[in-house]
Amino acid sequence: ALTAQPPLSQQPPPSMAEKPQIQLFVKASEDGESVGHCPFCQRLFMVLLLKGVPFTLTTVDVKRALDVLKDFAPGAQLPVLLYNGEPKTDTVTIEDFLEDKLGPPMFPSLVPRYRESSLAGNDIFHKFSTFIKNPVPAQDEALQRNLLRALLKLDEYLSAPLEYELAHDPHLRASQRRFLDGDQLTLADCNLLPKLNIVQVVCQHYRRFGIPKDLRGVWRYLNGASETKEFKYTCPNSEEVVQAYRSVVRSLQ
Repeated sequence: ALTAQPPLSQQPPPSMAEKPQIQLFVKASEDGESVGHCPFCQRLFMVLLLKGVPFTLTTVDVKRALDVLKDFAPGAQLPVLLYNGEPKTDTVTIEDFLEDKLGPPMFPSLVPRYRESSLAGNDIFHKFSTFIKNPVPAQDEALQRNLLRALLKLDEYLSAPLEYELAHDPHLRASQRRFLDGDQLTLADCNLLPKLNIVQVVCQHYRRFGIPKDLRGVWRYLNGASETKEFKYTCPNSEEVVQAYRSVVRSLQ
């Protein structure tokens, strides 16, 4: 019997055989083993998981071993990416580089459809830092209000239907989507989710005030994210986050 050769179109293109060598260096936890507290590290860890590309994750114990990086990225802040042996530093630069190198058709694009998705919640982390590090007790209430306002603005964005939802159902009152830009995680989520997690953990621990439960859009978002492996596997242990803030939070009198 004759065996038919598969047509050429079924043979993988040469580029598929040559997957890039990718190594991501992130901050290690206090025990030096697992992933530590670093929202920028988590952001890129999430991006690589969403891209579905094989990569090596290396945790760096910043107390002991920054010399791991000294050969190729001396003095660099984590995270650091090695792409086919080429070092890349600065989170936003790395993110843009990965989006450029690992795009369709082989890898999903992670760019949000709506520009507003990238801006949603972008003032929360700054307002949280100002509130949590505030040395003057008399200012606490006003700074907490500022943070709550920023969270409310995010809640409004997550609760309002996006254009594509309204095209599907013009009478939709509240958004049904899981994430900032739709039902798929995008770069906007990789940036915001690690920060929102810190806000919730730190405020709850040190100020007995978490993200209010009546912000249903925000909680739908956080709960949806915690079901995804990209967020769940990249989150540091809550105790790591609490420890990281111990030295900067003013203790309540």
